[in-house]
Amino acid sequence: MSLLIVLLSIATAVILISLGAMPYIQDALASWRMKRDREITTQLDALFYEGRNRDLSKILKFYYALPVILGVTGLVVYQNLIGLFAGAIIGLFIPSLLLRMKDAQRRMKFDGQILNAIMIMSSSLKGGLSLLQALEVVAEEMPAPMSQEISLVVGENKMGVPLEEALKHLNNRMKLSELTLLINSILVAKGTGGDLTKVFSRLSTTIRDNRKLRDSIKTLTMQGRMQGIIMSALPFIFIWWVFTFNRNHFDIMLQSDTGRMLIFVGIFLQVVGMVLIRRFSTIRI
Repeated sequence: MSLLIVLLSIATAVILISLGAMPYIQDALASWRMKRDREITTQLDALFYEGRNRDLSKILKFYYALPVILGVTGLVVYQNLIGLFAGAIIGLFIPSLLLRMKDAQRRMKFDGQILNAIMIMSSSLKGGLSLLQALEVVAEEMPAPMSQEISLVVGENKMGVPLEEALKHLNNRMKLSELTLLINSILVAKGTGGDLTKVFSRLSTTIRDNRKLRDSIKTLTMQGRMQGIIMSALPFIFIWWVFTFNRNHFDIMLQSDTGRMLIFVGIFLQVVGMVLIRRFSTIRI
């Protein structure tokens, strides 16, 4: 009887504490959600996501629903809490990973448009336009994302931001080596009174030479990168092949301390080998 009273007292205390802490928990969750919503909105704004004002609520629901869906799926498939937590964690990271991939694709596309933008600006300057007018021509003639970013630069300038500062903001947003070279060249030429048309001509030649060198390096290191991919995949192919014919083949390794230690050492050395092969086959210019 006394044990029952103690259990009831503990249960009552837990309920009361939970009820008392519920407002604080709700406030913390609401604060976290508002912060998360601002972060997602900022990322979408940086990507110039079309229709974001119309579809933002759907995107936010996707962020919050995916961890729940994958968590429940993991619980149903594996029928344990490990599957639940693994699915929920994967669901938390997938939207951010997709946004990062989209951002990387956008930066790559922007990088491929830099040379054409330089040629348009050079032609505009030769036609008697100012640098700002040349940027307006780029914003009108070039496709996205170049037109979007340059339009933002022109818009900032019209709102009172100096052109030099607007170009620096562009450089901070995109963080591309060729764009940094272009903006620094423009700033130096404006500061020293240099001829921008000659600067653009030399700059386009430099960028073309750098791209040719980069392509040559990729070709020369192709064999090393392919070897790295093959050597990284071989252990997994071997394990799959052995399991196909004999699922108990590795029991002696998994059931002894020495075997488990050797497996751990093998995985560690495999990762080290993959990193070293990648480092040796990568040349930065």
